[in-house]
Amino acid sequence: MNDQKSLVAPADGKITVAFPTGHAYGMRTEDGLDLLMHIGMDTVELDGKHFTPKVAKGDIVKRGDVLAEFDIPAIKDAGYVLVTPLVITNAKKLTTAVRDAQTPGASVAVGDNLLQVGLKEKTSA
Repeated sequence: MNDQKSLVAPADGKITVAFPTGHAYGMRTEDGLDLLMHIGMDTVELDGKHFTPKVAKGDIVKRGDVLAEFDIPAIKDAGYVLVTPLVITNAKKLTTAVRDAQTPGASVAVGDNLLQVGLKEKTSA
């Protein structure tokens, strides 16, 4: 049985942060939305154990590209919770954020839509 799971890019964009420990990633989508993805809670304490990074800062990614692989049973056995938040870090640019077909706490598969967001129009000075 393969216990290796993947964190994948939720949209097309550029990696802006890639922790060397493999537990957290930031990206800017092509539309300018800044996202932070953090695999598990307090997993930085594992110092990279059970994580295999697949991207680096500056990489261009497409929706569904693997950002990292991680071993769920090993991380759980080490006592860590695997809730993986996806945080919009520049929410002031949003006009709307609508949950799209996901139940809180549900697992998601590659290709599932998480959110539909509306971005404010860029204004010229």
